[in-house]
Amino acid sequence: MTNVMPIRAFMRKRIFMKRTIDQTVLLIYCFATVLLVPADTAFLVAFLAAIIYGASNLYRDSRKWNLASAIVFLAISIVIPQFLLFTPLVLYGLLDYRQYILIAVLAGLYLNSYGPKEPDIMCFIALGCAVAMLIQYQTGKFEELEHKYRKTRDDGAELNLLLKEKNQNLLEKQDYEIYTATLRERNRIAREIHDNVGHMLSRSILMVGAMKAISREENLKEPLLQLEVTLNAAMSSVRQSVHDLHDESINMKEVLGELVGDFTFCKAHLEYDMGYDVPREIRYSFIMIVKEALNNVIKHSNATRVSVLAREHPGLYQLVIEDNGSVSGSEEVKDGARGIGIQNMKERIEALDGTIQIRKERGFRIYITVPKKEEVGI
Repeated sequence: MTNVMPIRAFMRKRIFMKRTIDQTVLLIYCFATVLLVPADTAFLVAFLAAIIYGASNLYRDSRKWNLASAIVFLAISIVIPQFLLFTPLVLYGLLDYRQYILIAVLAGLYLNSYGPKEPDIMCFIALGCAVAMLIQYQTGKFEELEHKYRKTRDDGAELNLLLKEKNQNLLEKQDYEIYTATLRERNRIAREIHDNVGHMLSRSILMVGAMKAISREENLKEPLLQLEVTLNAAMSSVRQSVHDLHDESINMKEVLGELVGDFTFCKAHLEYDMGYDVPREIRYSFIMIVKEALNNVIKHSNATRVSVLAREHPGLYQLVIEDNGSVSGSEEVKDGARGIGIQNMKERIEALDGTIQIRKERGFRIYITVPKKEEVGI
């Protein structure tokens, strides 16, 4: 888009130069009638008026101005017939704006002033008019081609922008699908470990316990004890791995969407604008805070609309929950103490080194920001 305006200016300049050359050629041609008529004061005035007429139409480029200047030129030509010697130049301007009535008036004035009585001048000007019409036709075609070119180029640029936008959307959708598939695979692996390896380890631990209980041989007690300790350590490791996989597989967008979608107390809206690599502790905290806030709306507010905004900024994560209720959802009691739910929210955010602000003007609003922590490279 940065090159569009220079290109358009260049094209307008080309058209302006083309018309300038056309009118200059016609003006020189009309001035050549000095070979057929005396170069008196009236001729020089007509020549200067023709220059002003052509230049004004070039710079004003307006149909109304063309009409007005042509009428003035024709009106003066009634008094000073030498003005009609520049008929080709005037005809060029009138053809540009399709002023056919004025063209007829121009032809009538010309025939009345330079009719058959002066055949040399009549033929010379008639030839000039033919040249003017030919030049105007070629210039019109040139401008039409320029317009088509501009339109084709602009349409192409717009199509490229649309294609880039669609490609970007497809890439984002592809990234999200990959991200979602990754989370589902983590869930599947966690379930497989829990259901298979976890159960086998549990059974092995029970069997070792049973063997310890019924074994009477002293030399087996220590190996069985070590085996039991090893199996318990393996079980703890498996549980931790399953827990970590489950935590990593939580999709905050889907969870928040389900919370807001299942909220039937009043209208609820979610605006989610976060990336995929949100830290696990922030995901858990935001999910629990939204859940707690929606519960507070049900218990303590008469709101008819709730909105949840989760947004990621370059330096922080933001969570905003607000409703339009006139009864506070802050779980305030009569002595002004904060409710347990709000206190839990504050503790969660403080643990993340974030800030939480609560406002009760024209509804209830919870504004949370959590700074991003820079990862230190190893």
